[in-house]
Amino acid sequence: MTSNDAYEAARNSILSGRTSLGIELGSTRIKACLIGEDLSEVLAVGSHEWENKFVDRVWTYSLDDVWSGIQAAHAALIADIDAKYGIRPEGYGAIGVSAMMHGYLAFDAAGDQLVPFRTWRNTTTGPAAAQLTELFGVNIPLRWSIAHLHQAVIDHEPHVPRLDFITTLAGYVHWQLTGRKVLGVGDASGMFPIDAATADYDAELLARYDGLAAGSAPNLSLVAVLPKVLVAGKPAGDLTAAGAALLDPTGALRPGSVLCPPEGDAGTGMVATCSVAPRTGNVSAGTSIFAMVVLERPLTQVHHELDLVTTPAGDLVAMVHCNNGASELAAWAGMFGRFAAASGNPVSSDAVFDALFREALEGDADAGGLLAYNHLAGEPIAGLTEGRPLFVRTPDSRLTLANFMRAQLYGVFGTLSLGMRVLAEEGVQLDAMFAHGGLFRTAGVAQRFLAGSLDAPVSVAETASEGGAWGIAVLAAYTSAVASGVDLDLDGYLRERVFVGQDFETVAPDSVDVAGFSSYLDRYAAGLAVERAAVETL
Repeated sequence: MTSNDAYEAARNSILSGRTSLGIELGSTRIKACLIGEDLSEVLAVGSHEWENKFVDRVWTYSLDDVWSGIQAAHAALIADIDAKYGIRPEGYGAIGVSAMMHGYLAFDAAGDQLVPFRTWRNTTTGPAAAQLTELFGVNIPLRWSIAHLHQAVIDHEPHVPRLDFITTLAGYVHWQLTGRKVLGVGDASGMFPIDAATADYDAELLARYDGLAAGSAPNLSLVAVLPKVLVAGKPAGDLTAAGAALLDPTGALRPGSVLCPPEGDAGTGMVATCSVAPRTGNVSAGTSIFAMVVLERPLTQVHHELDLVTTPAGDLVAMVHCNNGASELAAWAGMFGRFAAASGNPVSSDAVFDALFREALEGDADAGGLLAYNHLAGEPIAGLTEGRPLFVRTPDSRLTLANFMRAQLYGVFGTLSLGMRVLAEEGVQLDAMFAHGGLFRTAGVAQRFLAGSLDAPVSVAETASEGGAWGIAVLAAYTSAVASGVDLDLDGYLRERVFVGQDFETVAPDSVDVAGFSSYLDRYAAGLAVERAAVETL
């Protein structure tokens, strides 16, 4: 197909509504991504930057900011379509919504929000998480929705008796667009444990919880307040007129598009990296960083470093989730960018990252004895209830820009690697590890260091920087395909319809990097005592 033919095909797909729109609400950016019948090709994108706020010691986003951000991202997408193709779409074939997993959005019977959104970043649910982990025999992390709910029950918060519905951010947006209180199984698995045999909430654990909460919240029925669970490929409602107006206040967007089950960023990351089959895994790096490994069998014991979630199809996944990812690295890059401007040589943000990342390649394999902690927020895997970003070195360390930047990049993978060590001790094996997120846009740097930290090959696809917005667009397309009679499971659909012929750049671990990172990680683990002291004193 010539470039002109491809252009006309894309234009016709948009005009005829044979497209899929993905919207993902990340921690620092809301992104809209449009794909057509060639599922691997991104036709247009739009985005809007936003940031969480720390209000009354709670990390939160306002719902007003949710909608203004979605509308801005969608408007930017429309502008991109207009600029590229000279047209403005009136509708889409399918739509999908994805967002940060976990957290707590609570509503009463009238649909009014009861308390401010408590995001995944909050670490105030320790008593609830510990009690539930013991009750269920399953690790319940601090960020899970059930931990937030049970902490509210324990604390006798006045909103609990009025509670009618709880959901995640993706579930909330989907509800407002369609009127349906549903959730994809992957996102639901970060609210409450899922029974892999039924791809639904674990019925026995639901009963155990209701028994536990009966004394403090006698009218609370957990199954009644949780969203309904759907697996990938199932239709999850249609865009209503009210939903279309929320997405596009100009009134140009028609209702009627089918929506796929709303998913979390972990699930869309698995889709975006073709890693939904057993013995595959992926790492997603952004404000948080997490690894998802699809299991062949259940783990032998409970580990506080790991939580069990699912793929969008319902298969069991071990998740190593770290609250802190690349934000501290970005702050340092911003400072270096300001230095360049102050010196009379301003450069773009992308150029700053590219120069600093490439400089890191010249550093010592162990980062010269330097240590960087990226903990802006609490980090349960590291035993930290609050964050204190630190840069630490001994007098005999080798302080160079290259070592400093390598230490910062190693620091992004530090806590993640502590959790991955636990998976290795469980005997979990990987055939392929994929990576995605903006951290991997500079080719061959973060990808190489991640391979060294995991001692495993790491692959990055061409669509890696599009991440979850593209992933949820693919899930929306899968729902349309299943409705039209396509008889493929999700893994087969990805391999045969989405990633066929797509290029992956794979980097094998370098033995010098592996040894160097191992040395760094030993110092990193020992140095966590400094982090804990900083939390206690600063």
